[in-house]
Amino acid sequence: MVELEEAVARILAATPPPSTERVALDAAHGRILTEQVRSPIDLPIFDNSAMDGYAVRAAEVASAGAQTPVRLRLAGRIAAGEAFDGEMPTGACVRLFTGSPLPHGADAVVMQEDTRVQSEAPAEIQILSPVQSGDNVRFRGEDVPAGAVLVEPGERLTAGRIGLLAATGLREAGVGRRPVAGLLATGSELREPGQALRPGQIYESNRLALAALARRAGAVPRVFPLVADSLEVTKGRLQEALSECDVVVSSGGVSVGEMDFIKPALREIGGELEYWKVAIRPGRPFVFGQWRQKLFFGLPGNPISALVTFLLLVRPALRRWQGARNVTLEGHAGLLAEPLANPGERRHFMRVKLDAAQNVFSAGLQASHALRSAGEANGLVDVPPQTVWKTGTTVQVMRWE
Repeated sequence: MVELEEAVARILAATPPPSTERVALDAAHGRILTEQVRSPIDLPIFDNSAMDGYAVRAAEVASAGAQTPVRLRLAGRIAAGEAFDGEMPTGACVRLFTGSPLPHGADAVVMQEDTRVQSEAPAEIQILSPVQSGDNVRFRGEDVPAGAVLVEPGERLTAGRIGLLAATGLREAGVGRRPVAGLLATGSELREPGQALRPGQIYESNRLALAALARRAGAVPRVFPLVADSLEVTKGRLQEALSECDVVVSSGGVSVGEMDFIKPALREIGGELEYWKVAIRPGRPFVFGQWRQKLFFGLPGNPISALVTFLLLVRPALRRWQGARNVTLEGHAGLLAEPLANPGERRHFMRVKLDAAQNVFSAGLQASHALRSAGEANGLVDVPPQTVWKTGTTVQVMRWE
């Protein structure tokens, strides 16, 4: 039996390096950078005012007070997007607004609330409070100096990072190409949702659930028709999907029964495969293979087994394909609101619900066929073998929603 970490390491070792494509920033949210990005300019681009007020020389208003105002001549006005021509004269000030460039000669800004203007002398500004040099000024390059690294390869383009790149004048970024992930489901008992069921038949749900997870992982999912239990049919569907996709994920048909055709079908079309029993619950039987440098993952057919193995074994490959450095599910600490117990011999990835107060609840029945628990859950907790965790225990929740 293969430990989960070893299985993931072997999968990542077989995952090809990302290929880069250039994407406009307005379409780049969630994509993974494949190149280091440095700022071509300073941010701020120029010294500017942090608030509405008046540009001054700090030394000229050092004695200012409410009862002893310093009177300065108003030498001009700079709105955002404008600039002051020349140097601010001594004994003068310039009206500024938030973001206005600081005029040459000024070294501080007095906020509007600390000034007074008499109606009979609108060109004279009374300064009511002293300032220090640099007060209320945003200095050129204090946030980002030109040449500074903005984002490293392998990082995800969040909304904040996109805004940062746009503020430096960049219009596009080099990101990892998203893999096309083909999704298959095997089983003659399966029918599409909406079709009439005959005795013994069930609706297939894995492909749509896995498509949602693939899309969330950054891949481009493609759902293929259902695959009947036949070696020839399975071979044909596998070859079609592998020919048209970068990665193919199937559910069902990976065990050792006489109606499990995934492994022989992949071999007969020239694929290389490894069949593992991964030491996790749910989802022990698992197939990983390659066909002409395409990746293939054979998941169990039980819905929860398929979901868990996708999250733990397929998702890392989809993320690494795009160049992501961190390929694991994001972890959040929470407190158990009820006990969790794993009396078995394998690690049990239990479906849980983490609420806004960081309380962790079991999502319900933990059997591998129990879909309701998946509907209630937003994370997994890795419970070691033969372990009972009491209420109040701090646990790590692997968030998948």
